[in-house]
Amino acid sequence: MTYNVQLVIDAKATLGEGPHWDEQSKTLYWVDILNKKLHAFQSETNTDVNDQFEQFIGAAVPSEAGKMILAMQNGLHQYEFATKQLTFLANPEADKPMNRFNDGKCDKYGRFYIGSMDVDAKEGAGALYRLDPDGQIHTLLTNLTISNGLAFSPDGKFLYHIDTPTGQVCIYNYDETTGDITYKQVGVKIPHDMGSPDGMTIDTEGMVWIAHWGGACVSRWNPQTGQQLDRIEIPAKNVTSCTFGGEHLDELYITTARIGLAEEELRQYPLSGGLFKVKLNVTGFPGNRYRPTK
Repeated sequence: MTYNVQLVIDAKATLGEGPHWDEQSKTLYWVDILNKKLHAFQSETNTDVNDQFEQFIGAAVPSEAGKMILAMQNGLHQYEFATKQLTFLANPEADKPMNRFNDGKCDKYGRFYIGSMDVDAKEGAGALYRLDPDGQIHTLLTNLTISNGLAFSPDGKFLYHIDTPTGQVCIYNYDETTGDITYKQVGVKIPHDMGSPDGMTIDTEGMVWIAHWGGACVSRWNPQTGQQLDRIEIPAKNVTSCTFGGEHLDELYITTARIGLAEEELRQYPLSGGLFKVKLNVTGFPGNRYRPTK
């Protein structure tokens, strides 16, 4: 199938990542990790504004009204838009100053799952954590290198997770009551010539959509069978993540990056670092909010 990929913002982000569609405000939040920016794209007005920070910001999810939870280089913080106040919450990796937080998402119960990595992608330095609504942090996985794409199956049985250098989407049994996970099996193996799997989302049919770093595409897979179902070519080599949004949740928003590209590659992919979207014939889910209980 041929898709019409639209450029939403020619942002020229160094490392665009973490798109999150907030259904309440009709806002797409996304980050430029290395430029330390939180972006807010308003689809109704087609405007994008950003807030600047002093440390890397790996992921951002809405919380209570007017507030966000930001996963940054130096831990998890609450951010208040009106006052621009950044409040430190916790840092489970205070003993790892060369680590930063990377991709993260909330489940429908308001728990925040967030991965980490070494700033130079040192093998095995990362982990996956869960921030519960009561503020407690739990370590779920260790010995990760680039903790990336996360997706919860529509039936609430599985968590899908990507550790980018492995080229795999792993399936974990997911306990909706506790939020705990246990390893099940590898679900998808990305061929090396398609680049490396980065961010990920899931549609209402339970199929995952994967952004390909170095692969200039987003692909759709059945995570239970490992079968590739679709592919969308993106005019940027390093495709970083994707999420569903729009009025009917049938638009796939896609983030990309300019980092790591030689001058010749930038000439070939001048829109690298842009935010894109494409209309699909399937729908997805809005992003979940972090819901603190204290």
